[in-house]
Order: sequence, then C-alpha cells, then structure tokens
Amino acid sequence: MMIGPSGAAAPVDRPSTYRNALDPVVPGGGPVEEVDSCADPAVLRGRGADHRYWYLYCTTDPLSDTDLDTSGELVFHPVPMLRSRDLVNWKYVGDALPEPPSWAAEGAGLWAPDVVYSKATRRYYLTFTVTDTDDELRGADACASDGDSAIGVAVSSSPTGPWTVAHEPLVAPRPDPEADCEFFWTFDPDVLGDAVGARSTLYYGSYYGGVHAAQVTFDAAGAELVGTATRIAIGNRYEGSNVVKRRGWYWYFGSATNCCNGPLTSYGVFAARSRSPLGPFRDRTGQSLLAGRVGGSPVLLPNGNRWLGVGHNSVFTDAAGRWWTAYHAVDRRDPYFATEPGFTKRPVLLDPVTWRGGWPEVRGGRWASDRRMPGPATHPRRPSAYRPERVEPLHPGALRPEFSDDFSDGLEPAWRWLREPPAGDAAVEAGVLRFATQPGDLARDDDDTAPVLSRRAPRGDYVVQTRVRLDVPAEGCCQNFVQAGLVLIDNDDRYLKLVHASLWETRQTEWAKEVQRAPEGYPRYGNGVVGPPGPTTWLRVVVDRRRGADHYTAFTSDDGRKWVRGGTWTHTLSQQARIGLVSMGGDGFTARFLEVEVRRLRR
Repeated sequence: MMIGPSGAAAPVDRPSTYRNALDPVVPGGGPVEEVDSCADPAVLRGRGADHRYWYLYCTTDPLSDTDLDTSGELVFHPVPMLRSRDLVNWKYVGDALPEPPSWAAEGAGLWAPDVVYSKATRRYYLTFTVTDTDDELRGADACASDGDSAIGVAVSSSPTGPWTVAHEPLVAPRPDPEADCEFFWTFDPDVLGDAVGARSTLYYGSYYGGVHAAQVTFDAAGAELVGTATRIAIGNRYEGSNVVKRRGWYWYFGSATNCCNGPLTSYGVFAARSRSPLGPFRDRTGQSLLAGRVGGSPVLLPNGNRWLGVGHNSVFTDAAGRWWTAYHAVDRRDPYFATEPGFTKRPVLLDPVTWRGGWPEVRGGRWASDRRMPGPATHPRRPSAYRPERVEPLHPGALRPEFSDDFSDGLEPAWRWLREPPAGDAAVEAGVLRFATQPGDLARDDDDTAPVLSRRAPRGDYVVQTRVRLDVPAEGCCQNFVQAGLVLIDNDDRYLKLVHASLWETRQTEWAKEVQRAPEGYPRYGNGVVGPPGPTTWLRVVVDRRRGADHYTAFTSDDGRKWVRGGTWTHTLSQQARIGLVSMGGDGFTARFLEVEVRRLRR
C-alpha cells in the first residue's frame, strides 16, 4: 500500500474495463460529441509533467458522421490528438497540424502520424506522411506529379503541441528509376522506441517500393537521416510499419492488403523479427520479408465477428509491463461515413498482445474482441486483470472419401466443369491433376471466364484441403494474377477463394470473397492473405456452420506439417455450393494438384 504525506493511504489507479470500439469524446458539446474514426492510431506515454497521460494520434479524417461544415460536407482534421489517463477513456484535445508544411502541394493529405520523445533534447517529434509535395521541391525541371509523397517532421516541447514543422521533408519524394515520373509510396513513418536518445531508426514505405529503414538523429530543430536507407520488406505486401524491441529481438509489425474496402476489408497485421533494427526480418517459419514468397506470421486478422480491416497498429506496454496494441478496424454493420458511402470509417480498437512460443498474437490468437475486456494497467502495482485464453483449434478429423480424390484412378465422375478448358489443358497424369493456367478470372463481372472444376460439397461442418504446385518463378515481376487453388462456389459472383497467387514481385496466398449483390457504392470483392506459399503449397478451408452467416477460416502450409491460420470470412452460400479447383489469371504456367481431401471438423 502506498502512504501519502498525511499518513493516509494514497489512491492507486485501478485498471478500467472497456469494450471495442473505444469511444473517445469531444469536450464542449456541439454537433461532434464522439470520435468515431481514428485511423492509423499511434500511442505514446507522456514524459515529465505529462507522465500520467497517454496520447493518441490519428490520420487526417473527420471525427464522426456529424463532423460537418455549414454546407453539410465532412470536416477533415489534420492529425487529431487525444489524451487519456487509462488508455480506455479518451478526450479529443485538438489537431496537431492545422497548417500543412510549406512544401506540401495544395490539398495534400497528412496521414499516419508517429510521435516519440527524445531524452537528449527533451522534445517530442511528430513524423507524418504528406501525400503530395509541391513540384518546386524537386527543382524547376521536375516532372509534374500528384503522387510524390514524403515524410515530414514537427517538433514540440509538449505532446499536444504547438508543433513546429521542419521547412524540408525528413524523407524527400523518391522517384522510381524504372518509371517515368512515378514515385515510390513514401508513407507511414515509425520511429523505433517511445523514448529515444539523440538517434534511432526510422521505418517508412508502403506497397509501391516496399518498406525501408534508416538511421535518424534528433536535435532541437528537427530530425535528419544519416547514411543510406535499407529495404527491409519487399514491395506490394506491407505498410503501416511498427517496430518494437523485446528480449533482444526487434519485432516488425506490418499490415497487408486493402485498408479501406468497407464491409469486405480483410486488412490485417503480420509480424517478423530480427536481431538488428535494419533486418533481415524473418517470420515464424524462417521466411524473409524480402523473399518473393514473402514471409510474415499473422498477429491480427478478421475473426468472424463484426470487426474487419483490423490493422495499422501501434504496439506498446502499459504501466505494469503488459503488451497491448491499438489499431483501427471496420465495423461490418457501419462501414462508411453516413454522408459519403464508399468512404470507410475506421474506429480505434484496443486489445492485449500475448506471446506464445516467443511470438506475438493478439488476445491469444482470438484477435479483435467484441465483449467487455479488462483494461490496461495505469500503475505498476495494479496489473491488468486480463488472462490469456487460447483460440479454439480447428482440426481436420476423419476423411470423407465420398467427397475426396487422390487422382490415382484418373478424374472421378463426381467432378464436372463450369466452362471446360481447351482440350489438353487439364488431364490426370500419374496420379496428378495437371491444369494449365487459363487467361480468365472470377473477380470481375466482365472477366468471369475462368474454368472451374467442381464437385458437390458436404452439408454441415467440414474441412477441405488441396496440395498444389504452381510453376511461377519464386522471385521476380510480373506474372500478375496468375493463381491456382481452391474455391467454394455457388456461381461466378458468390464464392470464396484460397489460392497461391503471383502479385507483382511477390508470391502470396490470397484469401478472397465475392458477394453477388451489394448496395450502390459498396464493393462485391474483397481479399486478404495468409502464410507464404512454397514450391508445393497446402491450402485448407474450415467450414464452420453458424446461425446466420457461416464462418470460413483459411489455413496454409509450405510443408504440410506447420500450418498458418488465416482470417475468417463470413458468407452465405447455398446448399448447392460446390468445392472447386481453379488455375487462372493468365496463361503460360501450370498448376499440378496432388489431391483434394475433405474431412470432418474435429473440435
């Protein structure tokens, strides 16, 4: 017990409870009372006189559906700032960047903030994305471009400003040397650590160009890069980087796929680690983030509840040393700003990070919570009441031979074609189904031309998996959208798909969903990713029937022994849905399927 100056027991902060999404308030009343959207959240604990408070910084967006000007248009707040005593109850305290940098182009977005405190200078440093810079920044002869993004930096003696913005970018626009007047995406800065000295490591980048790391130094006026940058993640896979140090390892957290696809957003967080802040970073299977068959171990993916698009996270410890993450998400029931359908609203969520076998996962692998949870500790002597509870395993059980085929006796009669491929493009040879990749696809109404080899699916719960070898090269660009794997399909416009896919310079396992009908302005196709493919890739879908929409969970493996659990889609397929195989997205390659197994779901 702590004793105060008068001899009485001093109050000790007790952890709060919370339920996602967090519900920050806007003091003062008015049309905006709550913060319903806080994309790309970054969390920092204050220092010195501010040590009792936590601070939250968000990307430029409206605060809520009611955040409208006199014309009824949404108001955009340039990097909103919020403050809390317990990491649960937050108050909006203003905007960090009411005026853009002098070198920003008119109308440029100010995105993805990160804030650190330097013990050497006793100042706070806000880094942020500027989506478009003034062309004069690159000289009189520069090409005109509206995609020349950069990283800015601002300095303050307070975590809530006022912020003094540096007169030049910390990371200037980076031209793509292989394209005319195109620029790599210089997005999503993250400085290693919350309290740093005079130097640290800056991470930045996104899909176009990949993720880079560089040494950065701090002084009273701002920050400066030192030396050359090192690429730590291949292009077209990760953004929203956050790196922390734990037990001698540097842990990279990055988000993958489309952040903002409304109710079909399957954005999620993956992790890798390194002994050096500059990499190489490798996932749990040992696969590098720089490999064509790109690595990354899932930390946080959609789990079948209402929260989708769970990503661009900030990882930190509470006052008692437990790890937590703040991240944005999409509510499937309320995905868009009310006055602008198609503009994805992204509230902020909070959940504990647990470590299993030395690797991070959110909430014991259960991922986003949607029930009341014990909150973080605000005092080192009062730890959070949260206790990890492992996610329910989904194991394959007994084989159901009437739905399976090992191709040992040719193609069983139960299979039939939806659009048969040209003669010779598909055949069983020596117990293997050879299926040449076809030029069609299933993802768009005007390109629903791919052949599908299908057979009846069982009723009730089941597990279906296949083993496929797709002969696209392991490295290099661009056999774009060539893919092979499993579908569970009603028709061309209503299905789920788990495939080994070639996407620009990467090879990934894509986990996608298409719906037949959607309201005006809503998407019909959404996709996520799972684990890295291999020379042979095992693809598994667990079908878990539920009241309402059924749950479909993806698993992948590159050896058939160690499986990576992916996200869960909810979908409503008919009783006539079929199991199918596809080999599509472009011709010139061959998929070889070694078997299709259907098993009971063992709980």
